[in-house]
Amino acid sequence: MMTLSLTWGLLSWLALAAPAPAPAAAPGGGTEGVPDGLRCLREAYPDAFCGVTATSLERCGGGALPWDDGREKPDHDAILEDPDLEEMMRQRYTPFVPATAPPVDFEPGRVRWTPFFMALYGDSRAAVRKELVPVPWLEKCGGTVVQFNRRHGAAAALAAVERDLARELPPDLCRLAAKSSGTFNWRTVRGTSRRSLHSFAIAIDIGVSRSDYWDWNKPDAAGHYRYKNRYPIEIARIFERHGFVWGGRWYHFDTMHF
Repeated sequence: MMTLSLTWGLLSWLALAAPAPAPAAAPGGGTEGVPDGLRCLREAYPDAFCGVTATSLERCGGGALPWDDGREKPDHDAILEDPDLEEMMRQRYTPFVPATAPPVDFEPGRVRWTPFFMALYGDSRAAVRKELVPVPWLEKCGGTVVQFNRRHGAAAALAAVERDLARELPPDLCRLAAKSSGTFNWRTVRGTSRRSLHSFAIAIDIGVSRSDYWDWNKPDAAGHYRYKNRYPIEIARIFERHGFVWGGRWYHFDTMHF
């Protein structure tokens, strides 16, 4: 998922996966009081956001996105359903580390404020369709062409992933990665009112035959889900190299999702 997914798909793709940036100047030149998360978003999307204040992200075309809605949510599920930017950026994504069971409800990149992504990638099915470009996907291994959002470097990042996968993966993993289950699909996340990052064509699902998904399992007596992952870490690390979030690093895991 290029979610800031990223599936983060994309983040959310660049911002959530990126290392901490240098401080961005707020209007007037100062940085004091500007939350790190706002600085990160400003640095990750300089063509979309031209400034920050202590309370908002300033859009280059006018208007602002608020950092904090001032409401305390009772639990993680409530945050997932109705987050703000501050809650979206609370958890930091760490790429390249081994795939181990995350702490309960630790899932950076899964909490997403939809108006942020609408501002970046399109606010309707038709608006996103206008931004789609073809990206050849591992055709030498049986893949095809997929459609991805060109805005803010998303399609270019996916093309870079494809080149590295084609060059570095052994034949069996290349064939696995070549099997895409989709990119663009204007929809909500199943069973929720949350908009999927596939709506913005900044997420891709691949290798479903080796994937695991939290909701395919039953929780234990305490309501917790046991982490499962059969997905090749080699594939995940190549996606992470180019700024994608991997759903295999979430407590509510979705291992085919980038």
